[in-house]
Amino acid sequence: MAEVREPAIRVEDLRFSYGEIEAVKGISFEVMPGEILGFLGPNGAGKSTTIKMLIGLLPPQGGRATVLGTDVALDDPGLQARIGVCFEEKNLYLNMTARENLEFFAALYGVKDADVDGALRRVGLADRADDRVKTFSKGMRQRMMIARAFINRPDVLFLDEPTDGLDPVTAAAIRATIKEEAARGAAVLLTTHDMFEADELSDRVAFINEGVIVALDTPENLKIKHGTRAVRVRLRDGDGVAEEVLPLGDEAATKRLAELAASPDLLTIHTEEATLEQIFIKLTGRGLAG
Repeated sequence: MAEVREPAIRVEDLRFSYGEIEAVKGISFEVMPGEILGFLGPNGAGKSTTIKMLIGLLPPQGGRATVLGTDVALDDPGLQARIGVCFEEKNLYLNMTARENLEFFAALYGVKDADVDGALRRVGLADRADDRVKTFSKGMRQRMMIARAFINRPDVLFLDEPTDGLDPVTAAAIRATIKEEAARGAAVLLTTHDMFEADELSDRVAFINEGVIVALDTPENLKIKHGTRAVRVRLRDGDGVAEEVLPLGDEAATKRLAELAASPDLLTIHTEEATLEQIFIKLTGRGLAG
């Protein structure tokens, strides 16, 4: 008999308002252990408010949410020890060294024999372990936040723009560590404006706009449902380049594609699919960076 797994995060009709402004309007979703859910939307869509409710910084005003089976409204210290959080706002202790910061937070979580050096190595800061954080650049402080989120080997990770301000090589390394955490079994709720990152990391994505989830599915299913299945063919045309876009599944287009593929002037053939950004704009009429 197959094992029935419970969601690590369960959100049911969750609501929150700032005065007259409804920031979160009755959203529902789940995140399973080992799953990465991309939580995508523009600034002011309700992403950060949702995460703040899930980690106990804001009390839900309606609906219910549980993390690892515990109601988030209870503010359970035992639950706090099993989650990892990385917010855009850097709340590190600047006069402490990198090592002291991680040792301090490990102690707060009740983690004994924390692998501080290993955590710093994962984010490329092992050689700066004994330097004060106030000497770190913005990108290095961001990497410190990631290391801190991982220090207690959490069962659930809440990552808010985890690669913001990082160079491409470091960002790729951080994405790899996020995948490692999910492979270990951690549930990950990820917010990002980087659609490449969301597409690469997310098992499913939830689009939130004006406090409402407008779509929730795998990136592939969303592209199939809302995109156009086509191929773009580029051919040498004298001294220039000509392009043809052919729809997939059309008999005449399939014949034409075969002709172009056999042409000595063929340069490239690429599939055309909608990006997550394009799908979001189609569904909401606004961009993810807005």
